[in-house]
Amino acid sequence: MRRIVVNQNAGVWIDHRQALIVLVSPKAQRTVRIASKVEKHLERAGDSPLTGSYEAAQVPADDRRQRAFTAELSGYYKAVVAALGDSESILIFGPGEAKGELKKQLVKSKLGDRVAAVETMDKMTDRQVVAKVRSYFSKS
Repeated sequence: MRRIVVNQNAGVWIDHRQALIVLVSPKAQRTVRIASKVEKHLERAGDSPLTGSYEAAQVPADDRRQRAFTAELSGYYKAVVAALGDSESILIFGPGEAKGELKKQLVKSKLGDRVAAVETMDKMTDRQVVAKVRSYFSKS
């Protein structure tokens, strides 16, 4: 039995809270939403250096919290990479740092050569994301 190769492309709108993946092939389209369990990016607790005194003993260590944050993000990106499946070409877009971090994860997973483009985009509705992906891949 021969495996039928489907020409599938993918577009990913991503930020640290969620990813909307649009998988497009000549005959079908489907969307997958992956929510992260990542809380807002961590900030140091304690007095602001502009409003209060600073002593090292008063500022709580945040290494453990940062490691947990990084581990949660890593798991999130791995789930997104897994959802991309055998996509031949991948468009990544979104508002912040997550798009670059996803590209690094794809390179680490030996899929970096499939990244067609990385673009900065603000918030978009699901329909706008689908339209952008379909438009991008209809041109190529």
